[in-house]
Amino acid sequence: MKELRAWLMLVLALLPALAFGQASYPNRPIRMVVPFAPGGASDFVARILSPKLSELLGQQIVVDNRPGASGNIGMELAAKAPADGYTIYLGNIGTIAINPAIFPNLTLNPTKDFIPISLVADVPSILVANPSVPANSVAEFVALAKSKPGELNFGSPGSSTLNRLEMEHFMKLANLKIVHIPYKGGAGPAVIGLLGGETQVMFVTLSSAISFIQAGKLKALGISTAKRIDALPQVPTMAEAGYPEMVSSSWQGVFVPAGTPRPIVEKLHAALLATLDTPEIKQRFAGGGVNVVTSKTPEDFISFVGAETTRWGKVAKESGATID
Repeated sequence: MKELRAWLMLVLALLPALAFGQASYPNRPIRMVVPFAPGGASDFVARILSPKLSELLGQQIVVDNRPGASGNIGMELAAKAPADGYTIYLGNIGTIAINPAIFPNLTLNPTKDFIPISLVADVPSILVANPSVPANSVAEFVALAKSKPGELNFGSPGSSTLNRLEMEHFMKLANLKIVHIPYKGGAGPAVIGLLGGETQVMFVTLSSAISFIQAGKLKALGISTAKRIDALPQVPTMAEAGYPEMVSSSWQGVFVPAGTPRPIVEKLHAALLATLDTPEIKQRFAGGGVNVVTSKTPEDFISFVGAETTRWGKVAKESGATID
């Protein structure tokens, strides 16, 4: 009885300190883990988001790029961090919804090891080619690939990325045989490979390719949106090209390690929504081909993640995609 009384007194003594700790959050810098190298959509979103989010939270958000293993290295690092709100994770459709279906030995379960906070961005995909490729439309590229089965190759930011699955799905629909060349570190290295002629074609997030398209360094063949976009009005949609099944996009969202206290989750959610509602952020995102999207509540994002994991797990299985 004495031991129980002593334990209860200790708990009661600690409660004010715990409450104060959460109420004063954050009182030091916060690390935002980005599981890809600079140059891709995730890094683009993080670099634009972090200054305004820092301003609203009153503490610096430090972007920490941790690329490797199709995003698994950064994801595992974030999942194992203390659940105190000082490590947040910028996950995307690939790391959260696709990796579990591609990597049989993944040591974590994203839907259990993270608490989703909110969606923050939605990035369309675009089919681009090196200027040396003798094709200026989806139809011309399909004809070229069919005339050279197994001779062309396509790059991707990694084996388990949405861009890889998009190409696998496209090849299945068009009955094409194109060799996959995966790159490590995200879209940046893959785009560099395409620019240098190491690969001929790839699906890539619009934010990673739009400046090269506008400069004439890459050819845009088709975009994955439901309708043409204002930034590239001359580029037809994949649906216009005869592939309505190819409407897709890469979402980005903020997560924290499982076990993070609810008050911290709610504070981060409110700060993210306020950040994303500013005209400056909307304008800068739009300039890079990124759409602002948010989750009304963390629970809405949880439901979204569950549905996306089911959807893309099925696509990965049907495509036969494996780790290269």
